[in-house]
Amino acid sequence: MPCHNQQMNNVNPGQEHPMKQVRFATNSSSNVAAVLPTSVEAGDASSRQPLNQDSLGPQLKLLPLNDQIRELQTIIRDKTTSRGDFVFSADRLIRLVVEEGLNQLPYSECTVTTPTGYKYDGVKFERGNCGVSIMRSGEAMEQGLRDCCRSIRIGKILIQSDEETQKAKVYYAKFPPDIYRRKVLLMYPILSTGNTVIEAVKVLIEHGVQPRHIILLSLFSTPHGAKSIIQEFPDITILATEVHAVAPTHFGQRSPDDHLRSPPTQDGHQYSRCRPTFRAF
Repeated sequence: MPCHNQQMNNVNPGQEHPMKQVRFATNSSSNVAAVLPTSVEAGDASSRQPLNQDSLGPQLKLLPLNDQIRELQTIIRDKTTSRGDFVFSADRLIRLVVEEGLNQLPYSECTVTTPTGYKYDGVKFERGNCGVSIMRSGEAMEQGLRDCCRSIRIGKILIQSDEETQKAKVYYAKFPPDIYRRKVLLMYPILSTGNTVIEAVKVLIEHGVQPRHIILLSLFSTPHGAKSIIQEFPDITILATEVHAVAPTHFGQRSPDDHLRSPPTQDGHQYSRCRPTFRAF
């Protein structure tokens, strides 16, 4: 059920929204409430500090906030949410992020002929895009990307982080052979420290991908995670629905069906066949 206590957003009926409209994480009063809600899950008062635009810049982009997105964020963060409702809401939020990520890719103008013989001036995707998911949690975003782009190629990176040192190590990577020519949608749903994404971007750079051609798709991010990535790669673009001091990692546990394993790959690794749960590092 919707959250009935949410305040309706004020929309000017005569206002036309420009294409590729996103919210920038700034320290202005209009965006602080959207970026850092007052309902911080931890009691640390320092976590309520607003983001600094000078430190994050325009590389961090947030989806336009509305009641639909806030409700999905609420359901995902609610500890009483059932697994079915969580998966359904997460899939919806993923789809919104993917759609906006595709909106950031280059388009070219074209003219087509309608069935009635009229000319229509429109746009079309420029060729040379692909997706890369950071296993395992990033795999949960693959279907949303395929639903929007049926023929898009998707690569994978497997990175494990040490739970004590938080250092990330690359175990597996497979990309399209011409990835260095492509724009990359890097998928990772939750950014906590940013270490995993930093290692993934380093691998992409080793394969010839320019950071300015990488768009990181994420659902939730902490200020520290976003700042770490942008400081390491100033040309990368991060697209998320929310930047909050507390990342919703409470559901980052293994699924009860985690004992189901796929056949070993050529490198000897085995991966879960169940739906990936989100985990942030």
